[in-house]
Amino acid sequence: YAQVEAEFEEHLKKIGEDATLELGLSGFHPELLKQIGKMKFRTSYGQNLLQHSMEVAYIAGIMASELGLSVQYARRAGLLHDIGKTADESFEGPHALIGAQIAKRLGENDLVVNAIASHHGEESPKSPIAVIVQAADAISGSRPGARRESIEAYLKRIEKLEQIALSFPGVEKAYALQAGREIRIIVEAQKVSDTEAFDIARQVAQRIEGEVEFPGQIKVVVIRETRAVEYAR
Repeated sequence: YAQVEAEFEEHLKKIGEDATLELGLSGFHPELLKQIGKMKFRTSYGQNLLQHSMEVAYIAGIMASELGLSVQYARRAGLLHDIGKTADESFEGPHALIGAQIAKRLGENDLVVNAIASHHGEESPKSPIAVIVQAADAISGSRPGARRESIEAYLKRIEKLEQIALSFPGVEKAYALQAGREIRIIVEAQKVSDTEAFDIARQVAQRIEGEVEFPGQIKVVVIRETRAVEYAR
């Protein structure tokens, strides 16, 4: 048993090393490499944790590059942001704070530690890198198909979106598109003015925020179309 355990620990470390090498990162504590390796065998809402974390690292790196910030720190914090989900039962509390505790104990600097701790809002972000990691995490988790959702829950969400839109006077039709990430509303031009169309979009968005649980964001589009038809004889 001891030999098998030791071999598996080495396997975890190798997975961690490969992930950090792919991201162009180095200088990780051996125990932290094992924690990274463990993420390959964990899922979050049906999304593989290591795949998600590497995706967050890449997205955070791109955003940091565009803003003139450290790509290395952004990728490092992105890779480690969910490391708390690999902790054993001896740790208590939100995974973001557990992850920050592990990272600090294993030698990560304060910028990375804060980015981990703050990515779900348990602590305040103290750097632009921390805010970037929050955004990258949201982008990775909310893109269509990233996370599993039951068919029943999905259909209820779609139905609710359309119900909210259709409850407004002057709305003729409403369609939920892009897996429920956009609601397109068609209003009657004779009954709804341009100004009222903007008001409907704002009010629908407010009601969705208050009544529907959803990842990422939902785009509300109101279409008011006037057609002029004439015939040349």
